[in-house]
Amino acid sequence: MNTSKLIDLLQGGGMDVRLAALYGEKALPHQRERYQKALTAFENLYGKARDVRVFSVSGRSELLGNHTDHNHGCVIAASIDLDIIAVAAATNDTVVHVTSEGYPEDVVDISDFTAPREAHFSKSDALIAGMCRGFRNNGHRVGGFVAYTTSSVLKGSGLSSSAAFEVMIGNIQNHLYNNGSVDNREIATIAQYAENVFFGKPCGLMDQMACAVGGIIAIDFANAEHPVIEKITFDLAKNGYALAIVNTGGNHADLTPDYAAVPAEMKAVATAMGKSALSEVSEQAVIAAIPKLREMVGDRAILRALHFFGENRRVATGKKALAQKDIDLFFETVRDSGRSSFCYLQNVYTTKNVSEQGLSLALCLAERFLQDKKGAWRVHGGGFAGTVQAFVPENHTEGFATIMDNLFGKGACMTLTIRPEGAIAVI
Repeated sequence: MNTSKLIDLLQGGGMDVRLAALYGEKALPHQRERYQKALTAFENLYGKARDVRVFSVSGRSELLGNHTDHNHGCVIAASIDLDIIAVAAATNDTVVHVTSEGYPEDVVDISDFTAPREAHFSKSDALIAGMCRGFRNNGHRVGGFVAYTTSSVLKGSGLSSSAAFEVMIGNIQNHLYNNGSVDNREIATIAQYAENVFFGKPCGLMDQMACAVGGIIAIDFANAEHPVIEKITFDLAKNGYALAIVNTGGNHADLTPDYAAVPAEMKAVATAMGKSALSEVSEQAVIAAIPKLREMVGDRAILRALHFFGENRRVATGKKALAQKDIDLFFETVRDSGRSSFCYLQNVYTTKNVSEQGLSLALCLAERFLQDKKGAWRVHGGGFAGTVQAFVPENHTEGFATIMDNLFGKGACMTLTIRPEGAIAVI
């Protein structure tokens, strides 16, 4: 269909069932308006005559497993109802045009931009080129397209806006040129390749996998090429709780070295033990080698390694707790995870600017508010700046949001739902 026909379908309620499944019935009016604006924006940029498809990729929330994926550990993550949507149409050339709301158009000739370019590190056009190169590397078809995207996964929100964008480029290539035959798990691994190699950022695979697969999933990355993914059936809302993410608005400038140091120091411990990742090393062996390791890699690297081992155990406990519907045990495990991240992983604030500790402040206030209400709180995602996560009783969400919004600005506290699908073609 062209955009005009899709707008008519949308206005006539023809997409309501699909949208309600993704966002809930209450969100239908907003999502209808959002999708119509995206279709109209595409028209204004690329014309009305093209046959278009509409796509969605969710953001993600890491529930357990803080900084474990890059050393082939274990995580629990979930897709959420904040997402990036795209209106896209295939073209007859090898040029990709992507206009994201609020940003200049990216134009990438994927027949030319086929290898990493250092000058393009940290730029969105590198992610586009990397995704298309990754598709080719894996034997899949690629082609040019024009697309308009808009996202409710705000940049810097800790909900994986970059991973959602990467997966979206793969999602578009998958459906426009491969008839949807590429599994979302494979798209996630290609997205990690694009971010590591073309974007120049060392990252694990958890963000991309959670955005692509959907629902609550437990992932064991021991075999990084073929991670073991388990779906977990658990309804947080039916248990009387909401998932809240608080964006503290911290300054992300110059934090790449902080993020990069976490996997690097963990891997330094593994290397000192003769292995390539901590998943290949036993905790007991590391503890026995601490006197030697202190001289080789330093104390912080050892502490981060010990966090890794403890966090893997917490993921196992959390997975069992969710399977058994034991929410009290799950929340206890979440709180333990947060303490370990603060004390041992040390990713709650950067030592470059110790006067700015928005995450620490948010965690402190979350603890004061929730400790007698059987909730849970922890640092969320990469850390250093950005977001904290809280599980809040539904009858206390307004009070919790008021405290956080007063401190960090209106809308800083986002109350989310977990959606069952990740990367999809909506129509």
